[in-house]
Amino acid sequence: MTDFFNGVPALSYEGPETDNEFAFRHYNPDEVVLGKSMRDHLRFACAYWHSFAWPGGDPFGGQTFERPWFGDSMEHARLKADVAFDMFQRLGVPYFCFHDADVRPEGSSFAEATRNLEEIVDYFAQKMDETGIKLLWGTANLFSHRRFMAGAATNPDPDVFAYSAATIKTCMDATMRLGGENYVLWGGREGYETLLNTDMGRERKQAGAMLQMVVDYKHKTGFKGAILIEPKPQEPTKHQYDYDVATVYGFLKDFGLEGEVQVNIEQGHAILAGHTFEHELALARELGIFGSIDMNRNDYQSGWDTDQFPNNVPEMTLAYYEVLRAGGFKTGGTNFDAKLRRQSLDPADLILAHVGGMDACAAGLKAAAAMLQDGKLEAARKDRYAGWDTPAATAMLDSDLTSIEAMVRNAKLDPKPRSGQQERLENLVNRYL
Repeated sequence: MTDFFNGVPALSYEGPETDNEFAFRHYNPDEVVLGKSMRDHLRFACAYWHSFAWPGGDPFGGQTFERPWFGDSMEHARLKADVAFDMFQRLGVPYFCFHDADVRPEGSSFAEATRNLEEIVDYFAQKMDETGIKLLWGTANLFSHRRFMAGAATNPDPDVFAYSAATIKTCMDATMRLGGENYVLWGGREGYETLLNTDMGRERKQAGAMLQMVVDYKHKTGFKGAILIEPKPQEPTKHQYDYDVATVYGFLKDFGLEGEVQVNIEQGHAILAGHTFEHELALARELGIFGSIDMNRNDYQSGWDTDQFPNNVPEMTLAYYEVLRAGGFKTGGTNFDAKLRRQSLDPADLILAHVGGMDACAAGLKAAAAMLQDGKLEAARKDRYAGWDTPAATAMLDSDLTSIEAMVRNAKLDPKPRSGQQERLENLVNRYL
């Protein structure tokens, strides 16, 4: 244990009646839900970047956090790792996630950045052996440095494309070295600001070529984890090529990669795209590309990605209902891509933010499981479409307009509308909360 969290105890489950803020009220990792422990259902991970690399700035002000590991040396990087694994242990999370730029100094060249990454990966490996903490996924930061201001794979400069490809390789190597269960492609600037200087067709082809290289490298190296794309709308570029699940699926189909790549869906990004979280999860399930989730929330009065810790149990219930309907996580999990508010300065704030988020997710999972097990919602859904289960209705999907018109005339069809019963179903959901 490090000194940073002095006075903060290791967290444990104490139940809904406890007054101890440093305890879980709903998250009992060993509790069995639908035949599987809550730990294995939720597969919690901490995000290295927001918890340990973010300085507390916003568009109108700079750093507010003072952390002893803020610096540009390998000594600072190792201290950061010490504190990170200390927090992982106190929380009892089984996983963490990172970008390369979160964990190592940039260095003065690609070679130096790679050496720094390799050194900290070796340090991580020791920490993981000592603690049993595992890597849910790794990724490359191809958006913060000024070289990526016009994108990475989609950049008009082929040198930036090459630098990005090389960086991805080093991050995939790091992920495999640490036994990571997924590799994520986060296209933070894979989009454009204006069509006046953009060749959209060329940029999409470049992005497709890069993704094919990633898939090829996965198979070449024998990486058993999933390759994930994280849909990202609007922010920071006005038009993102990975806008939402549907857009990503169209991109994958266009380049023949729909069987190779899945999606990592973030709640905040779903909202920015004009969807609900459960919509994106359900669509990914129906398209066969559901992989993992980043858990956070947005402030609905703000038009940008605020990355707040989740606290809305009804929203979590609907989200985990779709996760359970998808069969649960395979290699994916629940990564807290969430950050403190810039005024939350105390070390304890970082712990308590995760405690609240983990409890909200656990409460949502239990409500979703009860709802699924009870079966009333699915029964109502099935009843609404029962007419399609008849042979005549099924055959109609393979028919033609002329035949269907004749059938309507002969049967003198005069369909009567039926209630969708939305309010009744909303009341039903609320019974489980």
